Amino acid sequence: MTHSSNGLLALADLLKPQNEESDEDEPVAGVAKLGPASIGLPSQNKPKQKQAKILDAEEVPEGAEYEDLNDPRIKPEYDMIFQQDVSSEDIFLQMGSKTPTSASCPFLKIKINLPDTKYAEVELDVTEKFLDCRSPKYKLGLHLPHPVDSKNGKAQWDSENGVLTVTLKMNREYDFLNG
Repeated sequence: MTHSSNGLLALADLLKPQNEESDEDEPVAGVAKLGPASIGLPSQNKPKQKQAKILDAEEVPEGAEYEDLNDPRIKPEYDMIFQQDVSSEDIFLQMGSKTPTSASCPFLKIKINLPDTKYAEVELDVTEKFLDCRSPKYKLGLHLPHPVDSKNGKAQWDSENGVLTVTLKMNREYDFLNG
């Protein structure tokens, strides 16, 4: 045998199981034990100390300042509805490019059920990607599915049913294509 065939046979011996008759997995010896952790200098058997990572402002998700796990207030029921802006051309003449999908909906309507709550007790804060609604009994922190125009939204209170309806215009990147 030549020198290269000896190397191939040695490699084959390392890779095949020691006992060919057994179907059970047995520990592998030699070079086959090496893995990704074997690259580089061998580490000392010292436990590594974990360093606390300080997050940059960009790494903190928007709305995280409103999250409080120890707050005993109830999360109210809510509905999120995509709303279209339909005109007579869209209905009668079918001239528009609107489709029945949410891509053609420029508005996001959120109905929050706040029973046994007065209008004066409700606090509402809306940012581009987060809605925060609070009352003495309820607390809702809602991450919005799309960026919204937080400065020009509309909120309406239905005192008979205890429902707050918030209507927001969405600012999606490709809205100009959807009409």
